[in-house]
Amino acid sequence: MGQPVREYLLTLCVTAAVTYLLTGPVRKFAIVAGAMPEIRARDVHREPTPRLGGIAMFGGLCAGLLVAAHLSNLGKVFELHSEPRALLSGAGLIWILGVLDDKWGVDALVKLGGQMIAAGVMVLQGLTILWIPVPGVGTVGLTPMQGTLLTVALVVITINAVNFVDGLDGLASGMVCIAAAAFFLYAYRLWFGHNVEAAAPATLFAAILMGMCLGFLPHNMHPARIFMGDSGSMLIGLVLAAGAISITGQVDPDVLNAFTGGSERAIVHATVPVYIPLLLPLTVIAVPVADLLLAIVRRTWNGQSPFAADRGHLHHRLLEIGHSHSRAVLIMYFWSGLIAFGTVAYSVHSASTWILLLIVALSAAGLVLLLLPRFKPRAPRWAEAFVPPRYRRRKVTAAEPAAAGAQPGAEAVPGAAEAMETGEPGEPGEAAEAGEAGEQREPVPAGVHGATAIGDRSRFAHARRISSNR
Repeated sequence: MGQPVREYLLTLCVTAAVTYLLTGPVRKFAIVAGAMPEIRARDVHREPTPRLGGIAMFGGLCAGLLVAAHLSNLGKVFELHSEPRALLSGAGLIWILGVLDDKWGVDALVKLGGQMIAAGVMVLQGLTILWIPVPGVGTVGLTPMQGTLLTVALVVITINAVNFVDGLDGLASGMVCIAAAAFFLYAYRLWFGHNVEAAAPATLFAAILMGMCLGFLPHNMHPARIFMGDSGSMLIGLVLAAGAISITGQVDPDVLNAFTGGSERAIVHATVPVYIPLLLPLTVIAVPVADLLLAIVRRTWNGQSPFAADRGHLHHRLLEIGHSHSRAVLIMYFWSGLIAFGTVAYSVHSASTWILLLIVALSAAGLVLLLLPRFKPRAPRWAEAFVPPRYRRRKVTAAEPAAAGAQPGAEAVPGAAEAMETGEPGEPGEAAEAGEAGEQREPVPAGVHGATAIGDRSRFAHARRISSNR
């Protein structure tokens, strides 16, 4: 068992290294090629940033598959299964489509058609769902048409879910990396724990997907030097869906029953890992899928196209309630990891109640972190030296708000000192917002600061003017 682990680790490291080393040259190529679109209204970054990061990620995918094909244990996956070739074919098509969209822009319906074609190519090469295990019923075989439609639907949903969540620096790559790690643990246990050889391709796909995301993350963390673009988000979404389809469509649930003791309870516990693939592709990306469904409902309710872009995604909401860019990303990481690893833990110990209690406790902690900007605790005077500056009270003289918020010739606003004293350090108070001469401005939400990059730079008035001797 140790040797396959080393081969998986080698494949992961090679994929991550190639992706990391290619991202720098790809960034320069994207700048030269002009793949730096103008900042849109829904974007949260403040400077034009090159895209086409999916080129480096596709190079890492090819390198990982090439190395795995020449290893002693993983090489058998290419000899016994056609899934790696199917993945490479579908990934190549979706990658080309993404590159064209990053450079010139592609219509939403054209992209949807391209995603369906890429999924259909994988189906033609054997990567499809053949049966579905239904609790209480057993294994339900699917006709070729049913299997094709279900496979294409799962691929399209996963691709667009990952694409929708790609709105903050490092968000999509980090969440998919967490999902791939949970999926790897699940697939590896199914392969070696239950001796199911059909789970080997999915285990390989998860290891390569982790390497692609880990290699790209150092360049994509806030502030990002390059974006993966649709060429990267659609690519990692397809790889994630391919691993889930490989397990669900190729693993026969009757294989696990051979390892039970014959009792009904043992059979139920043994078949729990087989039922998990029905939910795991959605649970590991539960947050992106929820964002996708909410976006479709919201846009349809407002009379807009489901493909119309807006600023109503979950990561936009986190910024609006006061979270910084980095904190919003970490919160999304937390919920993705909780759902993904919680599902895998339940598949291992489905009869343990402590797992359910732990998930509930962590969910409560996540809700507290989610609503933290709504609360503005202030440390007492004697403890201000031991807490971060954002929790301290500071006194502002009457002259400072007038200098910070009012234009020359504008009247000072009464109560400005009190407003500045209760505000967050580095944030404009109400006096600064109302101090413009005859101009009505939209108030800045509580907790908004420069890191969130919401709105124009002119909206953020400085709390004080710092003089310089230069």
